[in-house]
Amino acid sequence: MKNAMKYIALAVVVTLGASSCEKFLDRPSEDSFTTAQFYQNDAQLEQGVDYLYNSPWHDITRFFIYSSEAMAGNVYLSDATQKPYMYLTVNGTDEVVKDMSYALWAVNAHCNTVIHNIIASKGSFSEETRNRCIGEALAWKAMAYFFLVRTFGDVPIIHDNTEVIKEATYNEQHKVQKDDVYDYVVMTLEKAMELLPKNAYIGKLNRIDYYAAEALLAKVYLTKAGVSGSLNQEDLKKAASYAKDVIENSGRSLTPVYSDIFRMTPAQFQRTGEELFTWHWQAANTNDWTTQNYIQCDVGCTGFSENGDLWGDWKGPTIDLQNAFGVSALDNPMNRMDTDDRRKATMMMFGDQYDYFWTDVDGGFNLYRFFFDKDYYPGGLTENGSVKQWPCATGALYCKHLFGDNADHKAAFGYPAFYMYNQLPTHILRLGDIYLVYAEAAYLTGDEATALTYVNKIRERANARPLTSVNYEAIWDERRLELALEGDRWYDFVRRSYYDRDNCIEELKAQRRSYWDGLPDLYKGFVTNDQDEYVGPGNGHSWDATSVVYNSQYTLNEVDPGAFYMPFPTEDVVMNPNVGSKSEAIRVNVREAYSYDYIK
Repeated sequence: MKNAMKYIALAVVVTLGASSCEKFLDRPSEDSFTTAQFYQNDAQLEQGVDYLYNSPWHDITRFFIYSSEAMAGNVYLSDATQKPYMYLTVNGTDEVVKDMSYALWAVNAHCNTVIHNIIASKGSFSEETRNRCIGEALAWKAMAYFFLVRTFGDVPIIHDNTEVIKEATYNEQHKVQKDDVYDYVVMTLEKAMELLPKNAYIGKLNRIDYYAAEALLAKVYLTKAGVSGSLNQEDLKKAASYAKDVIENSGRSLTPVYSDIFRMTPAQFQRTGEELFTWHWQAANTNDWTTQNYIQCDVGCTGFSENGDLWGDWKGPTIDLQNAFGVSALDNPMNRMDTDDRRKATMMMFGDQYDYFWTDVDGGFNLYRFFFDKDYYPGGLTENGSVKQWPCATGALYCKHLFGDNADHKAAFGYPAFYMYNQLPTHILRLGDIYLVYAEAAYLTGDEATALTYVNKIRERANARPLTSVNYEAIWDERRLELALEGDRWYDFVRRSYYDRDNCIEELKAQRRSYWDGLPDLYKGFVTNDQDEYVGPGNGHSWDATSVVYNSQYTLNEVDPGAFYMPFPTEDVVMNPNVGSKSEAIRVNVREAYSYDYIK
């Protein structure tokens, strides 16, 4: 079904995804049960919700990880098909936008259907498990709508798939004004919090509990505070209050080592409970398409793993993001001084070495040798059999979202990765974000001391120099450093554009979003001799970056004020003109029009 509205119907027919031998996705195949036979006990209720943590979200990942980050000025994309993201001129025929839109409607549909199936079941299960599973589905539904309203602005509210399908009105739905949609997200999270337990999963395979939903509610209030065109102080106070409660009472803490947040070994981050909403991917069964993580394929460089499934050479962190971390690709890497642990954990730069990648290789992963030493790791990475060119013309590569090679994956999970299949979790909301939500909401309501304290807690974890004072721009910049390449920065621009659009436009126009000419030759010459033999850094030619020049091709000379909203996919507008850009969005009193009273 290509049309997004038809995804409303999808979950009625396909309630559960394919089976997996992993406990987190251990459920029957689609043709071996009916819903009347399923949801009979506590274990089946949990299994019926498990897949909401991965499969329906699968097709949002490209927009989330690099398309939105390119719009925000964090990622450079050299592929010609991606230029609209670089120039902020995306239209409704774009495949990434379509995939993202359809995935979000599918998430909403699946969540609604799972909830109805649990309510309708007459099985023998505990009320605690029933409530918890419904609460998890409601929380994921709220997250889907939080993405929808920030991405498209005014969107339809599909409260009940069954009713819409029964009445055959899925192509007659009207857009609802975005401030009402935010109210709907709030109402959904409030209901989820009524049902979810507190402190349920820290130290285990983390699932959504009360405090995870409350954390999302804090971020929703911070976002909706500006939707009217000026900042609503009551919304900001609620954002601060909910964030404070999560920080002080949830039992969670910041993962001590920043890079551990993005590693595979669960104990590293699960002991602290930093993850709040996470896509928990599975890779043990390669028949379960959409349950697996394939992000490394999209952002990793050819040869980084053995499976021949990497094609991320044409993208990487921008010069502007490097400069935000206080580094430059034109600096001699032997003299480069990082002042923030987050830089190296976010992006790889020439000269970096990582002991947590390629753990089966003496010394780990070496970014001097990977591109320029043809004898490095011989026989393991067949694409690396000769001297290559440095791929990304900005001088930086992704580090977040990489798991490494098969040995790294096997050490963490007991089995290797497979072609386009790995199990690295993807965090959608984590405690570090909530510290900064608290800091921003506190600052905007006049509590500068609290704002400074929580910004510095984030900086302390990264071994960055503490600030002696704080203002709004400092908090804004800190969010960029903490959450870079995690799919958040564009949405920061969106929410700020509600009430401060001109400054957002000026910042985007001032970014160094483009690339260097001549960078690969500089790097190659520094570590190889005239016969292309690797001789090590500084043993080839001396470091001389004077011939490297900035190509300003992707500078934003103008930014359309409407660029902060994505267009609905063209196919949807053809099927339902009510969602077109020229159609009026309706007002809805959410708490009168919709109700969760059917969830007793």
